[in-house]
Amino acid sequence: MIEDYWPYVVIIVAGWLATDMWRWLGVIAGNRLKEGSEALNWVRAVATALVMAVTAKLVVFPTGALEGSPLWLRLLAAGMGFAVFLLAGQRVIVGVLVPLAILGAGLLWL
Repeated sequence: MIEDYWPYVVIIVAGWLATDMWRWLGVIAGNRLKEGSEALNWVRAVATALVMAVTAKLVVFPTGALEGSPLWLRLLAAGMGFAVFLLAGQRVIVGVLVPLAILGAGLLWL
C-alpha cells in the first residue's frame, strides 16, 4: 500500500524543497538589504514584471472558464480594473472586484 503513494511523497518533498529553500534564502538575503538600495529596487522591478507577465498571459491566453470569453471583454475588464485601481488610491480590493464584476456582467450579457 505504501508503494502506491511514494510518487506523491516524492513530488511533495521535491516541490517543497524547490520553493521553500529559495524563499528562506530570499528572506535571509532581503534582511541585509537597505530599504532604498538599488538591489532591492531591482528585486521589486523583477517581481513586478513577473506578476504582470503572468497576468498578461492569463488575460490573453486564458484557461478554464475564461477560455470561452471574448478577448475584448477580458481586455476591457483588465483596463477598467487598472484605471479604477489608480483612481481609488491604489486599493487592491477595488482592483480585484471591478474586473470581476465587469467579467461577470459581460459573461451574463453574452
